[in-house]
Formats: sequence, C-alpha cells, structure tokens
Amino acid sequence: MENKNAIKLIDKILKDLDKTGFDSDTLIDDIKTLRTYALEQQIPLVVKVLRLSYEHIEANNSFFIPIPNDEPIEEDGTVETTDTTPVESFKYLISLIGNLNNKSNVADLKEYRDLLNRY
Repeated sequence: MENKNAIKLIDKILKDLDKTGFDSDTLIDDIKTLRTYALEQQIPLVVKVLRLSYEHIEANNSFFIPIPNDEPIEEDGTVETTDTTPVESFKYLISLIGNLNNKSNVADLKEYRDLLNRY
C-alpha cells in the first residue's frame, strides 16, 4: 500500500500482535481501518483478505491459517503450508500488504484468501 497512514497502521498492528496477540479488540478495529485504506486505493484482493481475516479472528479468537509454503500448488489444488504460530502467520499476512509491488506478496495474499475461504 502506498498510503502513509496505512503503512503506519501496518506497523502498529505488527507491534500490537507482539504485545497482546489476538486478545485486543483494538486489533480488529485496526484491521477494519486498514481495510478502509485498501477500499480507498481500490485494492480488492487486500479488501477481501482483510475482511476474511478479521471475521476469522472474531470467530476463533485466533488465526488458524498457516503461512503458505513457497512450493507450488499441488495437482489437486491444495496449497502446502508451513508450521507456524497463529501470530507469526498473521504478522506475515499483514506484512505482505505493506509491499504489493512484489509479485510474490500478491501470490501469497491470493493463497491466504483461498485458505480463508476454505476454512
């Protein structure tokens, strides 16, 4: 994202995750605010991933989607994942949003979207 306020909010979310994990209602509010920046910049993938993410966190009080693996998608359409903690995985997802010019980041966001939709 290119909005300076969005970048500051991404940094705040990452710091808050280190401090409180998913225990804070502020986290959900921050994710929703970040989503409004994505709406303003018309980035539908980010809008969708953030909505699915905060709904997932609200429902589960955690983030049970693992970090997608760098390996290609399997023939049956499944995505290989790595073993990480929920906080690590969500921090990775949020950090991807900070640099959408990187094609790998966009690809990983698409994988997160698909994993969230299947959860």
